[in-house]
This record gives sequence, C-alpha cells and structure tokens, in this order.
Amino acid sequence: MKNNMIEGGTAVSSVVDVAILLTITLVSIGIMLLYMSPAITDMQDMAKSQKVEQAFTVLDSRTSKAALGESPTQNTKFSMMGGNLRVLGDVGSYNDSRIMIISLSESSSWYDSFYQRRGVWNAWKNYQQEPDFAGFMTPMGKVQYNSGDRSIAYEGGGVWAKYPRGGTTMVSPPEFNYNGETLTLPIMKINGNTALSGRTDANINIRSSNIPGILYPNTSINSNFINPVNCDKLIIYINSDFYEGWGQYAQTLTSTNVILDHRNKTAIIELDTKPQMGTFQLPSSFKVGKLNQSNPEPVYDFEFFLEATEKDAANFNPVGMTYTATSGTKIFQYELKKSSKLYITATYEDTSIGKKEIWTGVDEIVVTKGAHKKKANTTVDLVSNTYKLEYDKKSDTEFSWDEVSPTTMTPNLTISKGEIQSVNNLTQHYMKLLALNGPFVFHLGGQYKHVDLGKSTLTLNYDSGSGIITYLHVTRNELNVTVN
Repeated sequence: MKNNMIEGGTAVSSVVDVAILLTITLVSIGIMLLYMSPAITDMQDMAKSQKVEQAFTVLDSRTSKAALGESPTQNTKFSMMGGNLRVLGDVGSYNDSRIMIISLSESSSWYDSFYQRRGVWNAWKNYQQEPDFAGFMTPMGKVQYNSGDRSIAYEGGGVWAKYPRGGTTMVSPPEFNYNGETLTLPIMKINGNTALSGRTDANINIRSSNIPGILYPNTSINSNFINPVNCDKLIIYINSDFYEGWGQYAQTLTSTNVILDHRNKTAIIELDTKPQMGTFQLPSSFKVGKLNQSNPEPVYDFEFFLEATEKDAANFNPVGMTYTATSGTKIFQYELKKSSKLYITATYEDTSIGKKEIWTGVDEIVVTKGAHKKKANTTVDLVSNTYKLEYDKKSDTEFSWDEVSPTTMTPNLTISKGEIQSVNNLTQHYMKLLALNGPFVFHLGGQYKHVDLGKSTLTLNYDSGSGIITYLHVTRNELNVTVN
C-alpha cells in the first residue's frame, strides 16, 4: 500500500511538472509575440515601402520616356497593398507643388531690399511691379501614394519619400542637369485628379504631347530671359510637401546655397551666374565673380585702355583715378598717381586686423599722344609681369602673405619694406583674397574728368572654376496622368 501511494504521488508530480512547463512555454510565446509583433509589422511595412519605391522608380523612368520624346504613352502596373494612390494635378493641388524662378541683378534698385528677405516663399510679392523684375512660376503637381503615415510621390521629375521617423528622402533624382556651364530644368507638370484605394492592382497611364513649352530662354515672357544669362543670381523656390528632400538634393549640386523655409514648406536654391567677361566700355562699376582658388593665377586679363577727352589731349593726366573693391572687411584699391611720372599704387586693407599694405609703382605708365596733340591715351595692364611696384615704407608689416586662411593668401612670403613685386603678382594675390568671401565689385572713383569714359575700355577675363551658370534652359513638359 505504501509503495502504491509513492508511485501515485510520483505520477501526479510528473503531470504537474508538464503542466507548469506548458504554461511557461505558452506564456513565453505570448510575450515573444507581444514584443515581436511591432517589429514584424515594421518589417512588413518596410518591405511594402521598398516595393512602392521600386514601383515609383519604374514610373519615373517611364515618365521620362513619355515626357522627353521616346514614347508618348507609358503604363506602369502598381500593387496598391491597401494604400491610397492619387493624381494631384489640378488647380487646388498646384498650391502645394510649384516652382518659382527669379533672375536677379545686383544693379536693380530693389536688389538689396529683396535679397535680405529672399529666404521665404512669396518674398518677391512686393517687387513684381518693378520694371526690371524677371521671374516666372510654374506648377508641378504629383502622383502620390499614401499608406498610414508614409508617403511616396513622383514630383518634378524625381521620386520622394516621407516617413514618420526618417524625414523626407530622395528616392530618385529629378531631371535637373548641370554640366559645369549649362543648367537644364525640364519641369514635369502633372495634369489629372483621379484616385484609387484598396488592395487591387492599379495601372498608371502617362500621356505626353512631346512638345515642351520653353520658359527660358524666352524673351516673350521677359526681355531679360536670354542666353548667356544676363543676371547675377538665379533663385529657385520649390514649394512642396517634400521640400526637405529637394533641399538635400540641391546641396549635392556644385556651388549652391540652400535655405529651407519650414513654415511654407519651401526649399530655396541660390545659384551664381557667370559675370560679364571680355572687352567692353569702361564702366562705373564691374563685378568679379567666383575665382578658381586652385589656379595660382586665375586672372588672365585685367587691362584699362584710357582715352583722353579731346579738349584735354594735350595735357592728358588721369591722376587720381581709382578703382576700389570691398569684400567683407577687405578693401583693395588701384590708383593712378603722378610725381615726375605717371604710376600705379595698390593698397590693401583688412579692417578686422587694422593694417594696410601699400605698394608704389617703380615703372612709368606711358602716355601715347597722337599727331598735333589732339589725341592721347594710355594702357594700364594690371597683370603685367614687367611693371613693378615697391612695398612702401609707409606700410604696416605685411600680414596677408601666408597659407590660405580667412585673412591670408598664398604665396607664403615674408615681405620687407622696399621689396619689389610685379603688378601681376599683386593682382593675383589680392583678388584671390577678396574672392574668398564670394563675388565682389570694383567701383570707379577719384578724379577722372580728363578720361573719355565712352571711348575707354576694360578688358577682363578670368578662371571662375566650376559651379557658375552661363546658360539656362527651362522647359515645361505637360503630362496627362490617370490611375485605374
């Protein structure tokens, strides 16, 4: 009897052990499912997003074929996977998907006022009535897929994705193209307002006339819309739900300045254009744009031809004529002076340091006089290797000849008072220093009443490096899109 009772107790203990083990296993599985479920859901969502991104990349490729002439009609199959697909290409939708391009000249009376306010959408509103305002707006529209809080869209020739925790990213770049000289912007305008939702497969149909509208160059829109571009800056405003992605893309382009207007969902892209080069009538001011800092001598030609006024030809004397450039705290000036001969002085000052470097011409600037003394002229070549200047005793100890920094520029030299340098060496050194802060402007000043500005000329050519726009081509490509 006792043995039977022991055996029975052992059996009951085994059953209890199995029950406890099963309970622990079931609880563990439940806990695992509880904590793994969000991860599984996230993985499923990620897989879904990747499929949608791939489908939109295919859509992008086929849309380009339709818009750019390879085939006027294209179809793309698309798995809805429980999301919502919409064509947003009507008047209401364009308010959230559009581009404004402004051609901006520093000579405009309103330039400074506008430029200080440029960092917001619609900054141009108070300047559109100015006679030299040059700008145009064009809608884009988009094809957009939404699933939960995730959005993927084809807009402006690119594919953009917006995620709840990852911000906005570019999936496929827009059709913007820059080759170092020409910027080409084929703007894809979506027309249509169809929508589809559910788990069925969808077909996206794109049709194009293959006849793009030319927005730039186009003098019928504005007389300044010409090539080569006749402005100092191009400012592109992209108003879009995916503005952050547009801004990130713009920052990959050479020499762009990008501002994000978060309140108005706008990326603002600023591009410099190539200033005027060549030989032209002597101006009261002229701009020097970006200089190629990797080039030891980026200034190729910098020459003034000065013609005397007829009544002063016999005693032509352009003494006191100056050209002065300012860039931040840096000031550089050329001046024509005369004692027993006509010569150049070059003065460089940095107000942040409080010092000046002064160079005085050693050689004579020759004045050529015609027969009967009715004509007189002189040529001032500021990149001459033969014309020499001396470091003036009135100068401070040199401070700008060193390795490249915000206040110094190569070559790294120790210059003593009385030392001789060519005017070319001075021009290259100081103009590269000024260009560290960006483009700068020389202004005519001093005494020049003996100079006939209408007959005098300036020749200016230099290496601006890459990232400067010379030509601009903007087209609007109409795309009729439906989903079914």
